Order: sequence, then structure tokens, then C-alpha cells
Amino acid sequence: MAAAAVVAALLAGCAGGSDGSAAGAPASTAAELPAPAQRSPAAAPAKEGTPAAAAPSKPGSGNADSDKAKSDKAKSDKAKSDKAKSDKAKSDKAKSDKAKSDKAKSDKAKSDKAKSDKAHSDPASPGVVVNKRRPLSPRDFVPSKLVVPRVERTVAAERVRLRPDAAAAVEKMFAAAAAKGVGLTLVSGYRSFEEQAATYNHWVGQYGDKAQADEVSARAGHSEHQTGLAFDIGQADGTCTLVLCFRDTEAARWTAEHAARYGFILRYPQGHHEVTGFSAESWHFRYVGPKIAAAMKAAGTATLEEHFGLPPAPGY
Repeated sequence: MAAAAVVAALLAGCAGGSDGSAAGAPASTAAELPAPAQRSPAAAPAKEGTPAAAAPSKPGSGNADSDKAKSDKAKSDKAKSDKAKSDKAKSDKAKSDKAKSDKAKSDKAKSDKAKSDKAHSDPASPGVVVNKRRPLSPRDFVPSKLVVPRVERTVAAERVRLRPDAAAAVEKMFAAAAAKGVGLTLVSGYRSFEEQAATYNHWVGQYGDKAQADEVSARAGHSEHQTGLAFDIGQADGTCTLVLCFRDTEAARWTAEHAARYGFILRYPQGHHEVTGFSAESWHFRYVGPKIAAAMKAAGTATLEEHFGLPPAPGY
């Protein structure tokens, strides 16, 4: 009975009222039931081929990149500036060193020239150079000592005097020539300032003007004969004495070939009048000492001007 009553009750509860509410249940029962949970709509999948959105950059990263670029540029600019300064410093130093070197060379050249000029201007030196541009100093110079060489001569003894060193060398050379069968004679030697003036004036009178006389005779104060180091030779038989044809004599040929051994040079060689200032004289020899004579012969240098690097002296 009890079971039948429960069933009856259940059947009675299932019947709805006219307003659709359960019979005998309060109207608010359905309203108080919890609503089903709302589901969030799923994110729509990205369409195929659409790139994913870029990740947002970290705060301040753009400024850091800009600062680094500026720093790198500053370093590069500084490196360039430092290199430019270094290159300029090197260039300035090189220029300064070159200027100093050039000045040192110039100073040395001037000093050497001054020494050379002094050495070749001293009338007492065997290396003295006397020509139309280089007068004796003093012009009336007189050697401290003169002697007469003990050799054959064609004039008075006083006209063939030479300095002792030149006279001794003349004696040796004449003796060597005689040993080879070549006869030499001494034609002239030292001339004073006054004697040279008289000699020059003779040639001016002979030619009628100074221009032609200047080709064959030195003016007083410009003559090597005043040094006591120069002399003229002749052949023992007198052939072509002091004239052009003397160059073809045995005496001229032998002396030109062997003179350097005794310290002599042929002072006015053929073809060098534009340097020496005088016509060729195959009889005029000059004592310069064995060292200079040997050096000139070895180098093939024909004149003292060329040997010592002095300017030509074609005229006064």
C-alpha cells in the first residue's frame, strides 16, 4: 500500500497546471534553477597564408640601436681624425727631415767650396789655380824661395828659376828623358809681376790689340809663371821652340806621356781653350805634385778647372 501511494503521488506531481507550472509547486522554482555556464567563443583560426603578427619590441630597444650607431660613427670619425693627424705629423716630420738634410748638404757643399777655393787660391800651394777669372792674391805674389834647376837651358839662369819642389822634379824628369835619348831644354820659368806685364805688352804690340794678345799671354797677376810652378820646355836641337809645331817633336810627345810621373801636367792642352782661356801650348808644363797629376791622368781629366770642379775661364 505504501508503494502504491508513492507512485500515485509521483503521477500527481507530473501533471502540469494550466500556466505550465508543476502542480502544487511554487511558481518560482524553475526561475531559481542555475543558468548553464556561458562558453567563450573560440578564437577564429588565421586564414591560410596570412602572416602571424610581429612580436611587439621591447621598450627602449629603438633608442639603444640609435645610440650604438652614433657611438660607432663617433669611434670611426675619431679613428679617421687620429690617422689624418698621424699622417700629417709623419709628412711634416719627413719634410722637416728633408729640409734639414738639404740644408746640411748645402752647408757642406758651401763649406767644401770655401775650402776648395781657399786651397786653390793659395799661391804657395801646388794646387793653386790661376787663370783669367782667378788672379793671384796678392797679384804681385813672389814665392818665398826660388832655385835654378840643374838642367840644360836656353836662357839666363835667372829666367828659369823655380820653386825648390818643382825644380827637383824637373831635374828628375829631364834625366829620365835623357836616359831614353830625348833631349829637353828649359826655356823659361818664374816671372815677376813686372816681367809678366812686359811680356803681355810685347804681345799686345805684336798683334795690335789686347783681344789677340789675351789668347797667348796672361796679364800680370794672372800668370802661372808668377807662382814659380810653371815652365816652358824646348827640344835640345831647338826645333819649333815656343811655336805650334813643337807638339809634333819627340820632346813634346815624350814629356806629355811621362810628365804625370814627376808631378807635372800639360797646362794648356789642345781643344780646351774655352776652359783654360788660352790657346794650346804643348811646351807649357805646370807642377801640381805627384798626387794631383796621377789623379788627373787616371781620370783622364785634361785641365785643373775640370779636375777641381771650377768654372771655365775663357775671358777676364
